[in-house]
Amino acid sequence: MKRFDGKVVMVTGAGSGIGEATARRFGSEGAKVVLIGRTKEKLARVADSIESETLVLSADVSDGDAMNRLVADVIERFGRLDVLVNNAGVAPGGRVHEADIDDWKQVMSINVDGVFYASRAALPELLKTKGSIVNVSSVSGLGGDWGMSMYNASKGAVTNLTRAMALDYGHEGVRVNAVCPSITKSDLTGGITGNEDLMKAFADRMPLGRAAEAEEVGDVIVFLASHDARFVNGVNLPVDGGIMASNGQPRLS
Repeated sequence: MKRFDGKVVMVTGAGSGIGEATARRFGSEGAKVVLIGRTKEKLARVADSIESETLVLSADVSDGDAMNRLVADVIERFGRLDVLVNNAGVAPGGRVHEADIDDWKQVMSINVDGVFYASRAALPELLKTKGSIVNVSSVSGLGGDWGMSMYNASKGAVTNLTRAMALDYGHEGVRVNAVCPSITKSDLTGGITGNEDLMKAFADRMPLGRAAEAEEVGDVIVFLASHDARFVNGVNLPVDGGIMASNGQPRLS
C-alpha cells in the first residue's frame, strides 16, 4: 500500500529542482500528480518520468484568477484535491537601497502572492478531504542573509503565513507546514553550486559539508504531507544540513 494511493497532489514550480523531485516522489507513492509551472515543455518532461497519472497545467502562480481556474480544472479531472505543495519561487539579490523595484515586485508576487493565491484557491477543496499544504520556505525565511534582503522578506512572509494558516485550519483537519532548505542543487542555484569557491564557503558553514540534493528536500515534503506526519502542524522544518544548529559564531577548530 503506497501512502498516497487515491490521492491528488498539486505541485507548483514542478518543472525542475525541488518541485520536480517532489512530484516524482509523490508519483512513486501512488499519487495522481498535477504539475504546475510556466513552461509546459519542462513540465511535460517531468510528467513523462512519473509512473502514476499526471496532469500538466501551465499557469502563473502570481495570477489569482488563474489559480482559481487551475483548481477548478483539477477538480473537473480528478474530483478531489488532497495536497498542495507551494514550491514556485525566485531569488533576486541586492541590498535595499540598490534593489531594483521590478525585482522586488517579482519576488513578492511569486514567492508570497503565489503561495497566498494557490492556498486560497485550494483550501475549499482541501477542507473537504482533510488535506495538507506544504510550503517551500527557506533558511532565509528563518534568518537573514547578506545581500538578499528581498528574498529574505519574501521567505519570512511564507514562514509566518505557514504558522497562521496552521492555526486557522488545523481544527478543521487541514495541516499546514513548511520546509526551509539551505542551498540546494537546482536550476535556480546553478550559479552558486557550480562555483567551487562559493560552495567551499557554504560547506565551511554547513555541518554536513555540502549542498542538498533536490530529492533530499522532496522526501521531507512528502513526509510532511503524509499520514506519518498527521500530528505535525505549523512547523517550519529546516532541511539544511545543520546550518540552523549554529549560533552564528565562527568555527574555531
